[in-house]
Amino acid sequence: MTEYANAIVATAPGGPDVLELTQVPMPVAAPGELLVKIAAVGVNFIESYQREGIYKVPYPFTPGTEASGQVVAVGNNVAGFAVGDSVATAEGIACYAEYAIFPAEKAFHVPAGVPMDVAAALPLQGMTAHYLMNSTYHVEPGQTVLLHAGAGGVGLLLTQMLKERGARVITTVSTEEKEELSRVAGADEVLRYENFAPNVREFTDGIGVDVVFDGVGKDTFDGSLASLRTRGMLVLFGGASGQVPPLDLQRLNSGGSLFVTRPTLGNYLLNAQERSWRSTEVFNAAASGTLTARIGARFPLAEAGAAHAALQGRVTTGKVILEP
Repeated sequence: MTEYANAIVATAPGGPDVLELTQVPMPVAAPGELLVKIAAVGVNFIESYQREGIYKVPYPFTPGTEASGQVVAVGNNVAGFAVGDSVATAEGIACYAEYAIFPAEKAFHVPAGVPMDVAAALPLQGMTAHYLMNSTYHVEPGQTVLLHAGAGGVGLLLTQMLKERGARVITTVSTEEKEELSRVAGADEVLRYENFAPNVREFTDGIGVDVVFDGVGKDTFDGSLASLRTRGMLVLFGGASGQVPPLDLQRLNSGGSLFVTRPTLGNYLLNAQERSWRSTEVFNAAASGTLTARIGARFPLAEAGAAHAALQGRVTTGKVILEP
């Protein structure tokens, strides 16, 4: 007899209203997989791109790769995990659901002292912050960084990690509330988006910043380029305001021999060693209290559409999670 469980399903691309709570057959752990009873799910911008059809996915489609929960079944050929273990991942399968599959090689144990909601809020954004400052551009102590969306999920985590490194951090935000959150995370200067580039120049004595971490995209891209020092790097890791139009490469020449890159987390989790390095450092920092994840909004699983609308409306701070 087939067992069923609740999951969010989109049958076609569209707005947040295409995300509907539906009964689906219970997933089964194949060899190399874990079946996990979901405790919390991290909501991320990539899922809105998938939902809208910007990133192509097969339909019917259940979003979600980032989640935490308890192992309820272990597939064949899996070592290191047992039923009852608390686990998390940034690379799960169809996690907007009561039960989901985690590839065992892409899951990790949740350390003692890390609550399960925090365990769902950390993997994707925490490891994103880790690869941005350690691998895409290795930030050195004393360097100056411009970070957009300073009160967002990545922004708050990355600010804390950059300050721990000894960098000077300038952030952008849209409201006084978000400014306060960014300052509490450790930002040295907090700017509004309007005319941020001249202000960055002023704060850096006309030199510009070493690197810009830009997850906003279309609305900030030109100002980000204008904020860089000679031979600086713009790391475009998202497009919360929309996708950046095609770029005339001569702008990099005239701007001071600039660099632009468009990374994604998957390319920085290429093997078990990278995955272990990033997840271990992020979760150990959370367990020790040196890294704090802010959960800014919680939605029941059935309200996944409302969670997407809030995220895309850029009215949230920190991490948005779903709770089955």
